[in-house]
Amino acid sequence: MDSGSKIFLIVSLFIIMMGMGLSLTKEDFKRVLQYPKAVFLGFLNQIILLPCIAFGLIQLFDVTKEIAIGVMILAACPGGPTSNLVTHLAKGNTALSVTLTAINSIVTIITIPLIVNFALGGFSSGEEISSPVGDIIGALIVIIAIPLVIGMAIKNKKPAVAKKMDKPVRIASTVIIILVIVGIVIKERDQLVERISESFAIVISLNIATMLVGFLTAKMVKLKFKEALTICLESGNQNGTLAIQVSSLIDITLGFPAAVYSLFMYFTAAVPIIIGITKAKKESQNIDEDLDLSKFKDETILDKESTD
Repeated sequence: MDSGSKIFLIVSLFIIMMGMGLSLTKEDFKRVLQYPKAVFLGFLNQIILLPCIAFGLIQLFDVTKEIAIGVMILAACPGGPTSNLVTHLAKGNTALSVTLTAINSIVTIITIPLIVNFALGGFSSGEEISSPVGDIIGALIVIIAIPLVIGMAIKNKKPAVAKKMDKPVRIASTVIIILVIVGIVIKERDQLVERISESFAIVISLNIATMLVGFLTAKMVKLKFKEALTICLESGNQNGTLAIQVSSLIDITLGFPAAVYSLFMYFTAAVPIIIGITKAKKESQNIDEDLDLSKFKDETILDKESTD
């Protein structure tokens, strides 16, 4: 990856994470006390189970060492603001989603270098691949911690300014993500089919498996449907843009699984979104029916009283 592309990617992630910071408040972190079980489960799924599932899938699929390392890097980068948007579209618990994203974004400054270092050591097949742990930590501080703090500071000190900035930054973030994906497609268009064929099965399996595990573990601990749906989406939606940036610090070819994942994740996310919307509509209809029934009963009682 040339220096211009790297700078664009860094600036892109900076803007995306600052946009997230603009929407965060202290309450988002205090919400841990409101949803302790859900937050703990989401943390467990994203930080621990997700890399373990990725490691297991690598053993099942016949992939190259580059794909294996790339998948582990992807698994080390849990969902960013995109997962919040998807949760909102699915009528999940957006507040819980934001809290999980905020907490995990901070924790991953430590966990990403550890997982990447493990992947490089475990899948390099004896080849000497340097593990730039210091560079990764420094980059994560620049593209996660600093913009988050800046965004939150603006939100805290100048809420009116943050409110004005929120929508434009969100739009810019969405456009940037699209541009990053399009840029990768254009850059690798000659090898696109090959890259997709190499990575597609394992990254989609990772996506679906982690969503299923997220939902099932949430139901096992008896979370409500909206919280379970949120855990499902948070567990299954990785931050592909961040994974590409981390990969570029080592070898950009390691970022292909993240690029392929970023191209197809919205298709798989459509399933829980449709399920969530459908369930929300049914619940809304049930509420309307209950209100109509209650109104009918009240009218019946009034009619009876007036007759008496």
